[in-house]
Amino acid sequence: MEQRHRGPAEAPNLGEPSEPRPAASVVLLRRGGRHSERALEVLLLKRTESAKFMPGVWVFPGGAVDAADGEAEASFRACALRELEEEAGIALPPEEELVLFSRWITPEVISRRFDARFFLALAPPHTPPQPDGVETTEARWFEPTGALAANAVGELVLAFPTIKQLELLSRFDNAQAALSAHRNQRIDPILPKVVGTPEDHRVVLPGDPEYPT
Repeated sequence: MEQRHRGPAEAPNLGEPSEPRPAASVVLLRRGGRHSERALEVLLLKRTESAKFMPGVWVFPGGAVDAADGEAEASFRACALRELEEEAGIALPPEEELVLFSRWITPEVISRRFDARFFLALAPPHTPPQPDGVETTEARWFEPTGALAANAVGELVLAFPTIKQLELLSRFDNAQAALSAHRNQRIDPILPKVVGTPEDHRVVLPGDPEYPT
């Protein structure tokens, strides 16, 4: 069973919250199986065990926005495409549709924080992912329910936002249905908060009764 080891960038922050760094990820979808049995599958990459942030965790391809990615909202799209190619070896055409799926902000109690946009996209045919061997060491396609089940029994480790997004994707029979459901949808930022004591704590989301206001 895999254990979750936290990197130094995930150390608790006991002072003023740090400013979240803009970031973007691609939730890359494809159809798996054969013929009528095809189901939605999503690409996950395993981060290297030496990473300072989320070592050994399975994530969607993504990273922080660089100055070269441009400005404003266009920078998130450019970042998402660049990170997908760098981390998984998959290049999407510049005109490829990216559908905003969710936006997550790292909790204030974590030292290194990100304000990350997650975009849905369709995988090109016949393009197996290739981890870069530096930031990512493994790449696999999963049905959302399969990845969630593997996480539940400790066969792989998923971050909280990844779990929640996989739960959303598990409701769809195929990639087109997931894309159609999120086109032109309003996406509000999600800032999880940690409540309780260091010995007994839990993560709550906006809308939960325990969410601090």
